[in-house]
Amino acid sequence: MMRGRRFVACAVRDPRGEIIMVSEALSPKIYASRWSKLPFLRAMTILWDTLVLGTKMLLFSANVAVQEEDAAKRELPATASGAEAKTPANSLPAGVAFGTLAASLTFGIGLFFVLPLVLVNFADPYLAEWLRDATATSLASNGLEGAIRLTLFLAYLGAISLMPDVRRVFQYHGAEHKTIAAHEAGAELTPATVQKYTKEHARCGTGFLLVVVVVSIFVFALLGQPPLFWRIVSRIVLVPVVAAFSYELIKFSAAHRTNPILNWLVVRPSLVLQGLTTREPDNQMIEVAVAALRRVQAEESRA
Repeated sequence: MMRGRRFVACAVRDPRGEIIMVSEALSPKIYASRWSKLPFLRAMTILWDTLVLGTKMLLFSANVAVQEEDAAKRELPATASGAEAKTPANSLPAGVAFGTLAASLTFGIGLFFVLPLVLVNFADPYLAEWLRDATATSLASNGLEGAIRLTLFLAYLGAISLMPDVRRVFQYHGAEHKTIAAHEAGAELTPATVQKYTKEHARCGTGFLLVVVVVSIFVFALLGQPPLFWRIVSRIVLVPVVAAFSYELIKFSAAHRTNPILNWLVVRPSLVLQGLTTREPDNQMIEVAVAALRRVQAEESRA
């Protein structure tokens, strides 16, 4: 998936080896409105990218697979390479998109925000007895919660990276990064040339997630140590706030990459984390990423 200023495009390789593409205009209500340019509020566009566009394009990929499998059963000809994908008769219904998004959000919030609190709740009495100071206990409790959240996040990424299908997704993730790096360098967008570039990129969404996890430690520490129910409510309600702070921190760091402190605190951890979420792609994966980028470029030029 590649996103430009006004268009997004997705390219997938179907089971028969052909590249199928789809593109659409980005909603100006989301990407060109006044609030989308205001500090902190503009982070909501990143959340939209991650939650809505990402899910939508994953479902598009699934629909292509469904279409090709159905065509193979009925012995229909394969779709021409580079063609627009058509919605198959047995495509996944729209309700699946909302269901998948809701389930993903519930799982993510439950695993990374609620579970750490439940675990810390068992440790809180021991912390209180050991420290014997309300302020110190509160800080220790929130710090332990953050450490558990970070550990769960890294363990989750490491665990899913062992799955063959997810590893393949991470290879395509690396192909996206390499293609963007080659494009930004003005290099020729051929597999042989693109392969020379790094699979890590400073603007990766993985880095955004890592910063969210770390920033949440400091934001939630300000709330003290209320009862467990209200701690859980605060974690859920303040997710957009944490995301907004995280986005502004990344944006500020990107604008001051020569600053060694910001580079080590924000940029480098993100690049290291991408060792888990990216893999070296093959040339066919590079071809798919290049096709998506070229589609976005063509749409932006026509507009």
